Amino acid sequence: MSASALRDPADLAQLAARGIEPAEAERQLALLARPAAWATLDRPCTVGDGIERLDEARLDALLATHARAAAEGRVSAFVPASDAATRMFRELLAARELPGALDQADVRAQRSEAAQALARFVDEMGRFAFARALSNVMRKRRGEALAILCHDGPWRPILDAFFEPSGLDAARAPKGLLLFHREHGESRTAFEEHLVEAVALASDRSGVRRLDVTVSTEHRAGFERLLSERAGPLAERLGGRWDVAFSEQHPSTDTLAADPRGGPFRDGGGRLLFRPSGHGALLANLGESGRDLVFLKNVDNVAVDRLKPETARWSRALVGLAAELSAEVHDWCGKLAAGEVGALAGARAFAAAALGLELPATADAAQARALIDRPVRVCGMVANSGEPGGGPFWVHDAAGLSRQIVESAQVDPVSASQQAILRRATHFNPVFLATSLGDANGRPHDLARFVDESAVIVTHKSHHGRELLALERPGLWNGAMARWLTRFVEVPIAVFNPVKSVFDLLRPEHQGD
Repeated sequence: MSASALRDPADLAQLAARGIEPAEAERQLALLARPAAWATLDRPCTVGDGIERLDEARLDALLATHARAAAEGRVSAFVPASDAATRMFRELLAARELPGALDQADVRAQRSEAAQALARFVDEMGRFAFARALSNVMRKRRGEALAILCHDGPWRPILDAFFEPSGLDAARAPKGLLLFHREHGESRTAFEEHLVEAVALASDRSGVRRLDVTVSTEHRAGFERLLSERAGPLAERLGGRWDVAFSEQHPSTDTLAADPRGGPFRDGGGRLLFRPSGHGALLANLGESGRDLVFLKNVDNVAVDRLKPETARWSRALVGLAAELSAEVHDWCGKLAAGEVGALAGARAFAAAALGLELPATADAAQARALIDRPVRVCGMVANSGEPGGGPFWVHDAAGLSRQIVESAQVDPVSASQQAILRRATHFNPVFLATSLGDANGRPHDLARFVDESAVIVTHKSHHGRELLALERPGLWNGAMARWLTRFVEVPIAVFNPVKSVFDLLRPEHQGD
């Protein structure tokens, strides 16, 4: 692609307004123009070969390590919470496109996925945590009880109240602000559940627990308002207080769209089109948090109170392992820097045994120190149960053989051998990981140094009916952490309770009192 593609002053002004250097924009266009760079799988990580299984004694030791780190205020949570919930309601949004008033008999007579989903939604209404809020909207809008409409119909007013901006505006709301659970006589959003979980995970000795939450600009005020409203009542019941920092995805992390025929995609006015670049863009937010030991999981992966102890146990254990591992790394870095006798041989043995990292035979002490002084991630892995998502694999790349989390979209779909390895995976990634972000000198790592910039994903999208190529940055727990020191640990399925569809809220793990 010609370097002159983005020399127009208007283009340069657009780039400058977002904080994107022209060279970076040209790099993105080159990535969009090239053939896909597939991951090269060697074999799946399995228990005993890349995935470790912790016994009770080891768990207890790691929980004690976590407790000490948490008391010192070193532990925090990082929650990506900016995505809208639109995909949760795919079938119900399709039901709004059905003709007529959606009378009960007409809907039940239809066999379409949308009609059946609407019937189930209405039939199960009383089990959803948002039923009371929806009922209040119905009374204000129509003076009718939700229960009567659910029983007798018509059902279109229910969908209108659920989705319209003057109602609950559910499809446009972020998942974090949706009511997920009903507990202790109250309804709780997903965000509130993360506040509750932080009590066990991140409380220091004075009862302060720290969270970093990424939100969209549009909904930041909603999160701040909810925190203001709910922190007091939660503190009355649970004690302590919350220190929550909200941040937004930087415009500079958006990526250019490309025209499939070559060159940058331009809108009807001739302007460049930028798109959000996926969760990998949040690496900057994670680095700017300035935190030490950070636990990360998705905003929709929460459960009701009776299941929280298991999640707390394993999240704390992973943080304990991250703390232990980073302390060992920093200790060896110190020995190497001091020139201690035997430090190089010891560091080489430690790297092989604890990190799965073979240091070059020619590496001197300074080079060995540079190779092991990296951010740490300890990732929980769940035994396969048919859930979608990436998995743990041994992967070959320019840096050698390493443990990586790989999504199916990163694997060549026409390579029979690579697809066969993909199918042999025994575990999947639930996004349940602990990280250590500080270097051996006590400073935050520059996380951008450890990204595999080739691990991008190019997808086909459209804009106003025109096809385009979209670029996703290396995923936050995929290519963005590809050069981190990595350990995989088997964790129980009980820690994985995602809500991808509104009907997932009817599963036992989301049904409280």
